[in-house]
Amino acid sequence: MDDAWFLTGSVQFKPLVRLARNMVVLRHEGELTLVNSVRLDEQGQAGLDALGKVAHVMKIGLHGMDDDYYVDRYGARRWTVDDLRGDATLPGPDLDAFLFQDTIAPEAALLLKRSGGLLITCDSVQHWAPSHLNSPLARLLTRWMGFQNPAQIGPPWLKAQTPPGGSLKADFDRLLSLPFERLIGGHGGLLDADAVAVLKRSVQRTFSA
Repeated sequence: MDDAWFLTGSVQFKPLVRLARNMVVLRHEGELTLVNSVRLDEQGQAGLDALGKVAHVMKIGLHGMDDDYYVDRYGARRWTVDDLRGDATLPGPDLDAFLFQDTIAPEAALLLKRSGGLLITCDSVQHWAPSHLNSPLARLLTRWMGFQNPAQIGPPWLKAQTPPGGSLKADFDRLLSLPFERLIGGHGGLLDADAVAVLKRSVQRTFSA
């Protein structure tokens, strides 16, 4: 997809547990927007600089441990979920924000309305795919925690974000009304086709239990 990239790094979650995580890079008129930021090594930083100037850093969920680095290095604008509310003008004419309404903590997703649509999430939806950046113990733990399905609604995320006695199904029904063919989350890999249909099956599986 033109002017849109993602790269995969990792985070040491616990001793012996290293998880792969994704950063999405969007470009509009020479300015870069980083979503779910991941700090890069020197070679990766040079490659990022070659794409344009980092001007925006967006935190749409819990991922944000590297946001300060980019804000300090480039003087980039920091975006939180609250900044995406209302009539906010996003950095790009083909970028829309989706806000979850019923989660305990603020959470958002982004829709890049280009080439069939790309849905960008944090932890709400993750398309888990094999990654050498996940440590062996992390692979075992994520399987035990239920991360085995495409376009997975993360069980720990769902448990933490669902109000007592409530449900997030209405939020996901609204999410499914968006037009997107591809999906990339804060963890996992790129779901490159039929993303709405795959996520619909995940929603049905999750909320019919």
